[in-house]
Amino acid sequence: MPPATVRRAPYKDFLQPALHRRFSTTASILLFIAYLQAIFFGLPGSVFWSWFPFGPAAIRTLFLSLCGLSVIVLRIAQYHVGARTTSSGFQSFAQNVFTLPTLEAIFTYVFSGWLFSQIWLWSCGPDSGLGWITYFSGDRARLNEKPLFFTCYFVTLGITQAIMHLFHDNDRLSLGVVKPAGQQTNASTNQFREFLAQGPSLLAGSIVLAGFSVFLSLIVYPIFMRGLVWRTSLFFLRPFYNLPKTNMLPSAYPFSFWVLGKCAFAGFLLAIVWQAGNAAFSIFLVREPLKHGKPLTSESKDPNGSLLNGLKSKKLPIKCFAMWELAFIARDYEARRKLIYEDIDRKGGPMWSQVYAICLEVIKSIETRIDNYGRAPAPVTSTTVATVDEKRHTIQPPKQDSIIQSTPQKRSFRNEVEKVVGQVATAPGQPSQLSPLAKKAMATAKERFLELQKEATGTDDTQSLFRDLALKVLVTPIGWPFRQEFNRRLVAAVLGIPYGEPSLYVNAINALGLLAVHSLKEDKYGNVQRDVATILRTFTAVTSKLESFKNSFPVHWTDVEKDRTSAEVDSVLEALREGLKQLVEAFGPYARDLRLSLTDLRLAREAAGIAKDDELARRDEEMREIW
Repeated sequence: MPPATVRRAPYKDFLQPALHRRFSTTASILLFIAYLQAIFFGLPGSVFWSWFPFGPAAIRTLFLSLCGLSVIVLRIAQYHVGARTTSSGFQSFAQNVFTLPTLEAIFTYVFSGWLFSQIWLWSCGPDSGLGWITYFSGDRARLNEKPLFFTCYFVTLGITQAIMHLFHDNDRLSLGVVKPAGQQTNASTNQFREFLAQGPSLLAGSIVLAGFSVFLSLIVYPIFMRGLVWRTSLFFLRPFYNLPKTNMLPSAYPFSFWVLGKCAFAGFLLAIVWQAGNAAFSIFLVREPLKHGKPLTSESKDPNGSLLNGLKSKKLPIKCFAMWELAFIARDYEARRKLIYEDIDRKGGPMWSQVYAICLEVIKSIETRIDNYGRAPAPVTSTTVATVDEKRHTIQPPKQDSIIQSTPQKRSFRNEVEKVVGQVATAPGQPSQLSPLAKKAMATAKERFLELQKEATGTDDTQSLFRDLALKVLVTPIGWPFRQEFNRRLVAAVLGIPYGEPSLYVNAINALGLLAVHSLKEDKYGNVQRDVATILRTFTAVTSKLESFKNSFPVHWTDVEKDRTSAEVDSVLEALREGLKQLVEAFGPYARDLRLSLTDLRLAREAAGIAKDDELARRDEEMREIW
């Protein structure tokens, strides 16, 4: 009887529960904030019922929590890893302005703002002045415009927050990286402390957002919203109240300092919910892929198979998390490393061979993009087109003559002019038909234009004049969306489009290098040593090519700041150099056995900067001897 096969659980079966636990942490924070706000809303009434959790406070907490949870649901639906790799801010706007995610973001924040405004109005007492209906002399009901403006303010606040959400790309999750031992950063810092450390910036951002939205509402409400909102409210309230039949707008605007202060304060409370929810989501969902101090796949019946499933995933977030876990295994977990080295009977090849191929493919993709940068895409060939072309040789080409002869039309002045213009356009080499007087006028105008241009720019180039005018706009904040900055273009060329996640490449480099180094003591079968030479040469080639590509990458003329730094590309270069240093130090004494030539080691040292470090150390030693 054949042995029962062990089911290989997909990597997402371990990643999704971990993300759910982190989501629950974010939801708990929002629920706590909602409860505090519910207590504040109930303070004008009974002190006891304002905080008692099984009463009106619970109802207010439930609805207030929906204002924040709706935004978290949006983040879950639209989260992605990697920065948007577009050349400019305007290109990002053009690509995303009419997409479904943009509409979802606007709808979510507008709904959240509208719900919060209705909870506030519901919690206000009858003497607050924010009731929908007011009564004047004669007990005649009148529609109160103040709650209408209050509600429209929160709609404006939601649209503003949605624009800022899309502008700052809040849907991005910035994953961490695993560095070699001795260089570990504060990636494992307590997330709660990190969240609390952002408290002052969150409060400041909430104040700015609420205040700016008040100013924006003073402009938007009278121009775009007032008439429509007034007529719509009267239409829905007339069946319940004895309101006037006319839709005439009130003569006075509801812009009292008291109303504006209420709007600003209530908007500040809602902005805190949004800011805190987004910050908590971005912090807690990018925890290390560990559970109780062990890799996520440790609970799987086939840990290597589940990890391999994640590494082969077509979805970038899953692949990045799996590569992050592999880097942790390569650095900290000896038992899991040995399990990778000793797993040689797996379908598709030994576990090490598959991990080696996946990581090497990720690293080489950088080299491929650099080689293909600036090249025109190869033409698509089709067998169907080739077959049709072969048949055309045996078939006479059809005649191009018109089957139906059109009747001659009566010539008109317009037809004659179109004919002359068409002849001039299709035969540009023929002599000009302009009169000598017209030629002289055009020549005079051209000379005058060139004189004015030369006085302004000192050159006769018309393109230079346009560029100078454009640069005057680009240096202003208005021109920022049109700048093609060096970092954005370089990241797009190196890390790919539409998103470029540097942690994927850094973790792949560190995982491959650390697994190779630890194999000296832990790989009892010696399978890794056969691939060390290829790993070393690949690291060397990619490092040299990437560094040369970055140094020679041109700065676009619209990049007025001309800043040639790129944190994403520099992090990849740093990981490559560190990996080369470890490989040279670990396998340098065994270079002959690994079929590594002296040239390979020299190039690796130069790419890693080891030769420069040795030269500096030698000079320091000479200076000490002199002194």
